[in-house]
Amino acid sequence: MPPLEIPGPSGALEALLDEPAPERGVNGDGLVEIGRRQGVRAAVVFGHPHPQHGGTMHTKAVYQSAKALTRIGCAVVRFNFRGVGKSAGAWNEGVGEKEDFRAALAFAQEQYAGRPLWVAGMSFGSWIALTAGAEDARVSTLIGVATAVSRYDFSVVRDSVKPKFFIHGERDEICPLKNMREFYAGAADPKELVVIDGADHVFDGKTGDVADAIEELLADW
Repeated sequence: MPPLEIPGPSGALEALLDEPAPERGVNGDGLVEIGRRQGVRAAVVFGHPHPQHGGTMHTKAVYQSAKALTRIGCAVVRFNFRGVGKSAGAWNEGVGEKEDFRAALAFAQEQYAGRPLWVAGMSFGSWIALTAGAEDARVSTLIGVATAVSRYDFSVVRDSVKPKFFIHGERDEICPLKNMREFYAGAADPKELVVIDGADHVFDGKTGDVADAIEELLADW
């Protein structure tokens, strides 16, 4: 898919839209394709890792996660926060970045009207995505990858009764697994946690395992 632009609070946000393969059906003339958007299970907006530490919508684990979500029938909006890539604006301590995320949510809802709206994020992006999603009545499902619970305030996520899915590295050096387990133990149901053996915070060499975990957790959700 070619890049697109989402109207953002500080100007255009550079984005990519990953959609599932078209469904196929049979009519009187034989095999036909059903439009991509007709068959979408849910629209997912995905937040990337920290902009000031190299995070972009192209980060490997974000890319692999998005592709996994399309394989289970979801459409995924990946975008660069303000000041990253071709996105307008400049770093704003997380406040502006949450506004960017809300703009992407509005775009996803417009594009996939009537479909469930999910949020996902990695590291810093998990804080932005999951807090925005927990606070937004339109959002039904929260997905955190390398969820940075030791770095940011996730209390609104912890207390949310929306379904929460977490994927975490066993050797995460930014948010140790011990901290993640403590957060998870106190989080409201429903919830699921998958730990990737031997994985660090960015899942170096393990991004395929992240994709597998997403498919296993959410294929039948």
